Amino acid sequence: MVEYKRILEENIDAEYKAFHEKLVPGVQNIRGVRSPIIKQLAKEIVKQDYDCFLEERSFDNYEEKMLYGIVIGNLKLPFEQVAKHIIEFVPIIDNWAVCDSFCASLKITVKNKQEMWRLLERYFNSKEEYEIRFAVVMLMDYYIEPVYIDEVLAVLAKIKHNGYYVKMAIAWAISSAFVKEKEKTLKFICSDNLESWTRNKSLQKIRESYRVSKEDKLSLNQMKNNMDW
Repeated sequence: MVEYKRILEENIDAEYKAFHEKLVPGVQNIRGVRSPIIKQLAKEIVKQDYDCFLEERSFDNYEEKMLYGIVIGNLKLPFEQVAKHIIEFVPIIDNWAVCDSFCASLKITVKNKQEMWRLLERYFNSKEEYEIRFAVVMLMDYYIEPVYIDEVLAVLAKIKHNGYYVKMAIAWAISSAFVKEKEKTLKFICSDNLESWTRNKSLQKIRESYRVSKEDKLSLNQMKNNMDW
């Protein structure tokens, strides 16, 4: 098996560690290994003996947890087999960075939209902050398109969780939806489906987006000022 622990240890970057700790406050055991190294290491593990790696389930530090998720995302297996590993890993997620990198790695979703949606349904009503964030980020990454936009917005409307990283994920998803499906998303923002903090954060992220026109940003700003949110 790839000596991943040694490779991670050899690539510790103290300066990056200090920087990254500020991005994920409260997360323990950050070693300071840069993302490209972890991604390349994941590819090497998948090429060799990924079964042993996944069975070991070693999470001594932040980077090992990140690596574990990305290895799952890189597996070249039928969806049903990958799904088993996804379900086992999701409860282990305990920070936004591991969550979002894991979601980004799950490219298997592209050719298995319906199957992945059924898997995600188990998390839509979860009480766990990062289980819900996982589902929301997956919707944002893979389902904001004409075929799914109505279902995505319906799911976001039903999520009621006070976790900061849930609400931020919803706002982020709404801002992405505005770029791709503006009219439906705008109608959704103006509805009563969102509590005020998430709605305002969504508007903020839309106005900060480089993919939104100046005219749309101005219109949204005026709308916010004219409505009692």
